[in-house]
Amino acid sequence: MDRQINSVEMEQRKGRRLVLFPLPLQGHINPMFDLANILHSRGFSITIIHTTFNSPNPSNYPHFTFRIISEDLPENNRCTKDLIAFVSMLNAICGSPFRDCLADLLSDTSEEPIACLISDAILYFTQDVANELKVPRMVLRTGAASSFCVFSSFPLLREKGYLPIQDSQLEEPIVDLPPLRVKDLPVIHTNDPEDLYNVVVGMVEQSIASNGMIWNTFEELEGTSLATLHQKLGVPLFPIGPFHKCFAVTSSTTSSSLLTHDQSCISWLDKQDPKSVIYVSFGSLASISETQFLEIAWGLANSNQPFLWVVRPGLVHGSNWVEPLPNGFLETLGGKGHIVKWAPQQQVLAHPSVGAFWTHNGWNSTLESICEGVPMVCMPCFTDQKVNARYVSEVWGIGLQLEKGLERGEIQRTIKRLMVDKDGEYIRERMLNLKEKSNLCLSESGSSKQALDSLVHHILSLESLTFHTH
Repeated sequence: MDRQINSVEMEQRKGRRLVLFPLPLQGHINPMFDLANILHSRGFSITIIHTTFNSPNPSNYPHFTFRIISEDLPENNRCTKDLIAFVSMLNAICGSPFRDCLADLLSDTSEEPIACLISDAILYFTQDVANELKVPRMVLRTGAASSFCVFSSFPLLREKGYLPIQDSQLEEPIVDLPPLRVKDLPVIHTNDPEDLYNVVVGMVEQSIASNGMIWNTFEELEGTSLATLHQKLGVPLFPIGPFHKCFAVTSSTTSSSLLTHDQSCISWLDKQDPKSVIYVSFGSLASISETQFLEIAWGLANSNQPFLWVVRPGLVHGSNWVEPLPNGFLETLGGKGHIVKWAPQQQVLAHPSVGAFWTHNGWNSTLESICEGVPMVCMPCFTDQKVNARYVSEVWGIGLQLEKGLERGEIQRTIKRLMVDKDGEYIRERMLNLKEKSNLCLSESGSSKQALDSLVHHILSLESLTFHTH
């Protein structure tokens, strides 16, 4: 019976076209392409609109159609040193080229009509374009539901004096958002703090104006936050994650990584004892000082645990790569340390030798760690990473946060607590329980599978809202 229903549904969806528009940063491109693969596997045809900045390689995705828009970013804005200025700029200048591109797609009578636009929530200008062209718009929120609860509270936080953050208030609890403290608020250094507020409010307001929100999370992990948002936002929510587990990347040719993976780390991991290695990676955007870099290096060395450390070129201020390390640093460790420029993270976290993940707590990394049952050392750098780290350590109890800055003794103690001491056993137990839930939610009767079925029906129901120019 199920098989018959599925074939009828597939026939209904045949030729249904979706247009997806990712924010051109690594942590946003990955989940958008995972979502594209998930929806493609459910019978939708996919068109990706993307910017010239951080443009993906279409040859990696022969099953998608690609359209490029020229956003003409000024040269000094093509870097992402001030992320909020970069995002504000994208929202300001992409409207016209995006509108022209979408209008062109809508008027193309040789293609099936467009059922829906799915844009990254941060590209909030797309709601006005969708309204003008009468195309239903849904948003993908690539972060956690718990951090979006905080973003949606920005006007309240400002009204109550928590924003902008004052140094004297850092340790104060935020009564309306337990267990967060002022220092856990998802802010980022920017030249104009008002820009941050405007970006957040724009993202939230235009998500509320959309036809629904898609989440890379699952009910058993964030049920409370999702219920809060459902009540607060009043739009349909579809928690269908973890995306990367719905559609596993099976070969490097389908990777949406903008950096090249160094596979040498897998053969190095093969030689290590089970659960002995601490994997260290701070994502694609974070940066640290040379002093912090050296404290991390000595903290890892003194922990006496084997470590695999991703040092991305540009991670350390003023250095190309690992130049600040003392001469012969790795050699003195007798093979206990391995440093690469970039790693196939999902493969690394799934490796039996990995026992802990020292992370910046970007949402993709946090979710990937949960799915593989790897406890975390949390070192958030900015925005939602701070909320994620607090939830990892205080709400879900699956990691330890480095609260006292980067000092080698503190690093050594935290690694020992997590990987050797009794504390670590309790944390690992909780993590394995969550890992099991992350697997169950994708099973036939699981919460994410049911949410995906609902999403497919919702998108098909939106077709009646689309008015085509042809």
